[in-house]
Amino acid sequence: MKKQNLRSMAAQAIEQVVEQGQSLSNILPPLQQKVSDKDKALLQELCFGVLRTLPQLEWLVNQLMSRPMTGKQRTIHYLIMVGFYQLLHTRIPPHAALAETVEGAVMIKRPQLKGLINGVLRQFQRQQDELLAAFDKTDARFLHPDWLLKRLQKAWPQQWETIVEANNQRPPMWLRVNRNHHSRDEWLALLEAEGLQGFTHEHYPDAVRLASPASVQSLPGFDQGWVTVQDASAQGCMKWLEPENGERILDLCAAPGGKTTHILEVAPQANVMAVDVDEKRLSRVYDNLKRLGMKAEVKQGDGRTPAAWCGDEQFDRILLDAPCSATGVIRRHPDIKWLRRDRDISELAQLQAAILDAIWPHLKPGGTLVYATCSILPDENSQQIAAFLKRTPDAKLHDTGTPNEPGIQNLPGAEEGDGFFYAKLIKE
Repeated sequence: MKKQNLRSMAAQAIEQVVEQGQSLSNILPPLQQKVSDKDKALLQELCFGVLRTLPQLEWLVNQLMSRPMTGKQRTIHYLIMVGFYQLLHTRIPPHAALAETVEGAVMIKRPQLKGLINGVLRQFQRQQDELLAAFDKTDARFLHPDWLLKRLQKAWPQQWETIVEANNQRPPMWLRVNRNHHSRDEWLALLEAEGLQGFTHEHYPDAVRLASPASVQSLPGFDQGWVTVQDASAQGCMKWLEPENGERILDLCAAPGGKTTHILEVAPQANVMAVDVDEKRLSRVYDNLKRLGMKAEVKQGDGRTPAAWCGDEQFDRILLDAPCSATGVIRRHPDIKWLRRDRDISELAQLQAAILDAIWPHLKPGGTLVYATCSILPDENSQQIAAFLKRTPDAKLHDTGTPNEPGIQNLPGAEEGDGFFYAKLIKE
């Protein structure tokens, strides 16, 4: 395998996210194919870390350079950020971080700028303490875009700082134990026999949090489908959906299939249809079903036009994991902070309302619809459901909040699940 410079690869990936609006989850996997297994994790750490702390690194570049890098030299701007990130937030020895970052200029065909990069990074090392003290007095210290900070302050006046703090951390690794193979406690004993430590969740019976993240290959029975990587809050959907054997169940907006397979773990004899608008992402649903040895009817389709993919069929239960801003999973996908725009929120709310209205007629009388998002913004959550209840006389909120404040909102917490919203609706 040809020796790659991870720092320049990270700089190019970050530039594609910030300047071209591309998603890191699309850019990173093909890059990781080009490097050795041990380098995959470092490449991911550099990309995620720079995007998590972007305002800090941007501010430092502006302090230490008299004019910004533009045009074809723009990648160097991000390469310098990668250098700052290593010096500030990793255990990489400073001399190695410096040498590898400077060398990155060669791979991006800018060897004449090696001296500049070296000079800026060394100047940062000399002035680090006073620069960081000055940065901590700026609004950029929250590491979030202004529009999002304002929305969080408005929606969560008491909790916004805690939310921001949680968003800026590395996420915990949560697993879901497949109850068809082992109880959670039985599997936990197998985990501990491997020398790994896990913790349970008080509300979600299949959830285990690892004391520190580990590779899936080190997890007992991963390839045999004994366990799945899934955040605790996402597992909460089953608490409200309560699927049963023999029922016809729709998982709408199902990719990558984590909740589809959870339905089939809880109710192995359920008849599940998994639908998603994105054909590419549906391949992940097939992969998950295959690893767990499960069967579901998988279809590509738009939630706004259900007749096109299910005719006039009605379901006993529907899980609508609606498209959303993903503001509850920023710690897992830090690029969300830089890909989303303020105007996206009202557009997403309109899309959610259209899907809710379109799919409701496909729920049987007496059936359950669980509306879920990985957002923490009221426009997509409590306000969305309050408006739906007002215009839908045969929809009744059940067990999740009150008609004035409908739904249950989880906020991201250091050792807790991600930000997530659920509302359980029964059709009268």
